[in-house]
Amino acid sequence: MLSAGGWRSLNRKTVSDFEESIDWCEQPKVQYETVLPVGAPNLTMQCAQIQINHDVLVLTGLTQIPTANPDGMVGEFCSSLALTVRNGGNVLVPCYPSGVIYDLLECLYQYIDSAGLANIPFYFISPVANSSLEFSQIFAEWLCHNKQTKVYLPEPPFPHAELIQTNKLKHYPSIHGDFSNDFRQPCVVFTGHPSLRFGDVVHFMELWGKSSLNTVIFTEPDFSYLEALAPYQPLAMKCIYCPIDTRLNFIQVSKLLKEVQPLHVVCPEQYTQPPPAQSHRMDLMIDCQPPPMSYRRAEVLALPFKRRYEKIEIMPELADSLVPMEIKPGISLATVSAVLHTKDNKHVLQPPPRPAQPTGGKKRKRANEDIPDCKVLKPLLSGSIPVEQFVQTLEKHGFSDIKVEDTAKGHIVLLQEAETLIQIEEDSTHIICDNDETLRVRLRDLVLKFLQKF
Repeated sequence: MLSAGGWRSLNRKTVSDFEESIDWCEQPKVQYETVLPVGAPNLTMQCAQIQINHDVLVLTGLTQIPTANPDGMVGEFCSSLALTVRNGGNVLVPCYPSGVIYDLLECLYQYIDSAGLANIPFYFISPVANSSLEFSQIFAEWLCHNKQTKVYLPEPPFPHAELIQTNKLKHYPSIHGDFSNDFRQPCVVFTGHPSLRFGDVVHFMELWGKSSLNTVIFTEPDFSYLEALAPYQPLAMKCIYCPIDTRLNFIQVSKLLKEVQPLHVVCPEQYTQPPPAQSHRMDLMIDCQPPPMSYRRAEVLALPFKRRYEKIEIMPELADSLVPMEIKPGISLATVSAVLHTKDNKHVLQPPPRPAQPTGGKKRKRANEDIPDCKVLKPLLSGSIPVEQFVQTLEKHGFSDIKVEDTAKGHIVLLQEAETLIQIEEDSTHIICDNDETLRVRLRDLVLKFLQKF
């Protein structure tokens, strides 16, 4: 999605579980609010939404023109446009049908009267021109705070609504039809595509390219203007490159990393070294501690943490069947018998299959053999065995000559007369006797008196 400067333009995703969290900051931009004087936008950081102390912060889509200041580029755009129109020439602005064009129109709205451009028509040509201009006025949730307040007044957040009402800005789906009747020169045309390879912009390049009075102004940083102009050479019209890239630059990223303090930073390899044309500019790269983890195109990167927990969803019908039992104040446990279904890295607990009813016939019997039997579950035990109370209980039930020894894992209770050994550990209890099942069951029942069943 292309984002205008007056929009909340931080494409951010967060992946988190019980322990780790990853913040994906894609094409982070600054808020771009146009104010007078001309060409002096105010840039306000919009990345305060990023949480602090993430395990991993993934940074992509930073500015492609780190040395070009958007403030200066907007000022140069307006002055170049005004100079061309005063000399009787036309201005062609190859652009997308949404995005920075809203801010350019806002700049021109504040500039045209003082620059003497009140009678110059502005044309916006795109199959979605009308929809783009209308939708930009109603999606307040994507706008910065100042423009949000205008929506609820109600007042159009962008001034191009007034430009349309006063016929200073006209929009058309194509160069055919009504545009042919209304078209007059000199004028300013906003149309696509920025690559100059398709769209109505091709028509205007061929129409105006032979005159040195006309100017084409490139504002999109995603395309090389020299490559875009190559098929149209020789070209007499002037070309001005004013890339307006409001994505974060490396100085702003350094401040951001100091504020959010992620444990690890992941970024493309290009961000870890200066641009080839400016190898001495060490400030045009990401510099942080620990050093960022870089990756190349289509490379699989192992992130520096191990997950110890997984999120598992439980089906509603299975949740209804659970019967929690309180084992201590505020803590309840419930046994779960379910089938774990895993797909696309998502885990779901489903109710176990019901055992099929036995029916006659060999074919039925063979089909039933594939279904696992649902065995009766033994109760689970919890709690700890107090050794002193356990010894007293043994004495009450006729056992004598009892000796207790401490071990690294727990205790050993020796019944010397019965030649029996009871090992009591934190997570298990063992009764060791010689082929006396009656004695073992008797001691087991005494042990179970100190444990909870659920």
